[in-house]
Amino acid sequence: MGRVEGKVALVTGAARGQGRSHAVKLASEGADIIAVDICKDIDTIGYAMARPEDLEETARLIEKTGRRVVSLQADVRDVAALRDAVQRGIAEFGHLDVVVAQAGVAGMKGEPKWQAWIDVMDTNLIGVINTVHAALPHLKAGASVIATGSTAALMDASKVDQPGKDPGGVAYMVAKRELSMFIHEIATHLAADNIRANVVHPTNCNTDMLQSEPMYRSFRPDLEHPTLADAQPGFHVQQAMPVPWIEPEDTSNMVLFLASDESRYVTGMQMRVDAGGYLKWYDYHV
Repeated sequence: MGRVEGKVALVTGAARGQGRSHAVKLASEGADIIAVDICKDIDTIGYAMARPEDLEETARLIEKTGRRVVSLQADVRDVAALRDAVQRGIAEFGHLDVVVAQAGVAGMKGEPKWQAWIDVMDTNLIGVINTVHAALPHLKAGASVIATGSTAALMDASKVDQPGKDPGGVAYMVAKRELSMFIHEIATHLAADNIRANVVHPTNCNTDMLQSEPMYRSFRPDLEHPTLADAQPGFHVQQAMPVPWIEPEDTSNMVLFLASDESRYVTGMQMRVDAGGYLKWYDYHV
């Protein structure tokens, strides 16, 4: 028996990166998957989004584990589309037990800059709220809600050197902080129904978001077109351990734990998978 045998999991951002990793990991441990991804570019985001063929590959990898999958193109900014995805998944599988709100974008250096702010907030914050709200009417005792935050949400970044310079980049941190608060509050009230809700906070993760020129430029603003080789030394500043990033599977291992009954009394937590990054920012406190 797998660790989530017989469960059904909704995973957003499932076409590639951490979302694909979570979906395949959960399937390998016995879950059927409702896999959702936008599968098209967002104008203000400076790197390519997943494509329909990426979502098809995720579905193929899930089926290779022996589990079933319903894969759908939907934008998490569209709550009606998410409700439809949930309904179609439940029509196929009969129930919903796990929600993994993974979909997210990074809008650093995005133009027009205030549209970049809107697109990041709508995806990373409103998209999480939409995902949870679409799923909530169908969740029963024992269900688990998992949202992806970021170590960026936990950093002390109160100093602003150049106000208004990069709203799209700032929106990433703001949205991840706000979704963390949202999950904290909803976990308090879902607990009465024996439903859990937690946030996973990865540090730099080796995905297409990280491996992009806009991200390289955020670490090497002194260069017009920095490469991975230029930026990689700067990636180390995020972690206490001597690594530039974690792998998607490192986050997936935490997602699997939170989805499983092993964590049946774990709720309202901010679970860091950050190679000690948080330790560089804060002294010990309860």
